[in-house]
Amino acid sequence: MRFSASIIGAGTAGLISARELAKRGIDAEVYDQKAVPGLPVRASGIVSFSGIDSLGIEYSSCMTNRLYGATIHAGGRSLRIRSRNPVAAVLDRHKLNEKCIDDAQAAGAKVNLGRRVVGADLDRMANGGVVIGADGALSATARHFGLGEIGKITLTYKAVFNVDVQDPGMVDLFFDRKEYPGLFAWLCPNDKDLLEVGVGITSKNTNAKAAYRKLLRDKRVGEILGNAKAIDENASIIPMRLRGRIVDAKRKVLLVGDAAGQVKAATGGGIVYGGNAALIAADTIAKYYETGYGLREYEARYRKAYGFDMLLHSAINRLYSAVGTYPMGTALMMMERLGIGGFLSEYGDMDSPSLILRRFFLRKFA
Repeated sequence: MRFSASIIGAGTAGLISARELAKRGIDAEVYDQKAVPGLPVRASGIVSFSGIDSLGIEYSSCMTNRLYGATIHAGGRSLRIRSRNPVAAVLDRHKLNEKCIDDAQAAGAKVNLGRRVVGADLDRMANGGVVIGADGALSATARHFGLGEIGKITLTYKAVFNVDVQDPGMVDLFFDRKEYPGLFAWLCPNDKDLLEVGVGITSKNTNAKAAYRKLLRDKRVGEILGNAKAIDENASIIPMRLRGRIVDAKRKVLLVGDAAGQVKAATGGGIVYGGNAALIAADTIAKYYETGYGLREYEARYRKAYGFDMLLHSAINRLYSAVGTYPMGTALMMMERLGIGGFLSEYGDMDSPSLILRRFFLRKFA
């Protein structure tokens, strides 16, 4: 008997699901309404090396830069966190998607691009096998099957500029509760002559594009950009909380990636958490077909593996969202004096705040 799974969305999480299911002999078929997922927007993703290594993707051809750390700015103060070794990769998201498509197809999955799926299709797919919704924060799959809402989202606006990047190994992060409520602004070198400039906000009282335009008028940013012109301005939506339900065992529907809200609320990054959720989902589905292992175990396993770190990321986000700009600047100064910047340079991990805590307490104990 042949078992099947339909994956809605040809992003990283959906394609990892398809790859792993196909490896297990399950007929995996991916559907995405875009003919070329990710285009025409030029997008980048910052991923820790430990995180991207956990996903089973050979990503060297997708990497455009290596990062050593970040400089955090708030209230006229700055905290520099720089490791001696590179800690994160900047990935071209379009090339990463192409690599994931190739990997999924090589494993035996079928990828249908330019194919829009409607409600009747979803019902038919659920009747015939398992459905994985990997179709983003505004997931039509989640809406169709009544899997609840994502309680908090961030709106971003960003662009890439051709400039001579002074330190390609460092990201600049700007925290200002008034200008960038709920997240921050950033300058991220995609390579030595491409700089991504962006903002993320959660406030309903302003919009991300207006905040982005204001960022460009900042004196420090203006000095860096000079007369450079923006390339590929674009907006996006980032989920900041786990969706109310990410599995419906009765109707055999699971959500992964942004559709499930599997994103680090402190930074807005979702490749690692969503990709690892896809690995857990594929393993759970395979066991379901082999032994009748319950599909509800997917959510339990995901929460066990990443629930505490997601809570810590949410707590960090709430903390910096509540603190005023100048008090946060004072906090940065105190962190520098207490050596916390040096500690994070040596022991920080952008994907696992729980690991940072363990390292901190072990170091203090020692």
